[in-house]
This record gives sequence, structure tokens and C-alpha cells, in this order.
Amino acid sequence: MTDAPTLRHQLRTDIERSGYYPDLVSDALDTALAGEALGSYLVHHEAAFDRDELRRHVTVLALTATRLIVGHTDEHPADDSCPHPYATASTEAVRLERVDSVVVTRVVVNPATHVVGGPTREVLLTIGWGAVSRIDLEPAACADPACEADHGYTGAASNDDLSLRVSEAADGPEVVVQALAFAAALSEATAARLR
Repeated sequence: MTDAPTLRHQLRTDIERSGYYPDLVSDALDTALAGEALGSYLVHHEAAFDRDELRRHVTVLALTATRLIVGHTDEHPADDSCPHPYATASTEAVRLERVDSVVVTRVVVNPATHVVGGPTREVLLTIGWGAVSRIDLEPAACADPACEADHGYTGAASNDDLSLRVSEAADGPEVVVQALAFAAALSEATAARLR
């Protein structure tokens, strides 16, 4: 297991490697960590096109013994509120006992030949802690195609506060491995609180 100072140094190195306002991202994260030892982390830099402009976003997930820290940093163009481009950095500290779902979806090539610990092409990590809930409703129906009765609605409720997709092609294999390691650490931490 990596000691906390070394892990913090690795986190800072990965934030700098993303090239996305590393001092701002680190400053926001340090405030949220509040001196607590770091247990695991994931840095994900994402670029997206908004009409004719490139927008960048970085998400940093940090795990401590008691909390999940979720950090988002975004850049914004100059607007009516500010004549210069600016960035926003926000963090949310979630107590581990609040995390109620950790969903990991893996995409592997040639699954028949996949071995334990083998390469994963893509990972979708979805974490829920109850801050955002979604209800999808649709009209209910019965098996009779001629039925015209009103059967009300059916649906599903889900809580997916954060979904993060990393892929070998876009982010590199080391980020995919890091995402799986972070998901395992978070799953272990949330399972430990149930014991």
C-alpha cells in the first residue's frame, strides 16, 4: 500500500499532467481534504466541443478513511459577469456512510479470452449518494394488444450522482487501471462501513 505523502505527490503529478489549471484544481482539493489522509484517487480530464469552442473539464475523485471528495473544475468564456475567461472549481465532500451505490461497467475485447486482471478497454463508474435522484416514467400497458384501459404509469427510480467514463483510446490504459483501482477502493470502503 502506498503511504499518504507519496499518494498525495502522485495525485499532484497527475493533476499537473492533465495540464488543466493544476494550482486551482489542487487548491480546491486540498481545501476539501482538510488534512485527512488520502487513500485513493482518480483524475479525469475531459475535452468537449461546445458549438465552435473547445471546453475542458477535470474531475478529481479522492477517497479518505471517512469521505469521498468529488471535485469539478470547468472553464468559461468571458461573459456579462466577467470580461475575461474564468474557471470554477467546486468540491463536494460525501461521508462514506452516504454512498449507497458503486456501479462499475467494464468493456473488454475478446471476452472469451479475458483473464482476471486482464486489460479493460473502457470503464463507466457510477456513484450514488442520494444528492440527485431521477425517476423515469412511461405509460403502463398490459399484454392484451386490444386493451384500451388506462393502466397508469410504470417506471424506475435511480440515483446516479456521478457518472465518469474513461477509455483506453481517449484517456490511456493507465487511467483505466486507475479508475478500476479507485472503484475497488471505494467499494471496499463502503463495504467496510457495513461490517
